[in-house]
Amino acid sequence: MRILFVCLGNICRSPTAEVAFRQAATQAGLADRIEIASAGTGDWHVGKPPDPCAISHAARRGYDLKPLRARQVGAGDFSHFDWILALDASVLETLETIRPSTFGGRLGLFLDVAPSLGTREVPDPYGKGPEVYERALDLIEYASRALAAELARR
Repeated sequence: MRILFVCLGNICRSPTAEVAFRQAATQAGLADRIEIASAGTGDWHVGKPPDPCAISHAARRGYDLKPLRARQVGAGDFSHFDWILALDASVLETLETIRPSTFGGRLGLFLDVAPSLGTREVPDPYGKGPEVYERALDLIEYASRALAAELARR
């Protein structure tokens, strides 16, 4: 199983989802069966590390985002990944426009794996206050555990 998390610039939400889900998958005993990555729809930050605020907020919860580097999603990702999960509806719309007709995997919103959250989108914290980074982390952690549990049941 190969899962790709996608946001706008790949410096806040999707790298956080990559690392948080990797930990959830490890705790669920799935780490050796899942490849996990992240990307952004835009090319503004390609090659750059995650946002310093994302790094510091994630670090407070035990996640290390420092080694990650932003990359842009491409058509090849649709042939490599089984699941491509967007962090918000605008990202999903962009992904739908570049999705090849041959893609047979799952393309959708990440938070749809956790309907009890009552929201389908992770807010973009970039350039916003600490409360938005913390809210994004809360949602990502919850959905990561829900996705890992769903995959473990399969």
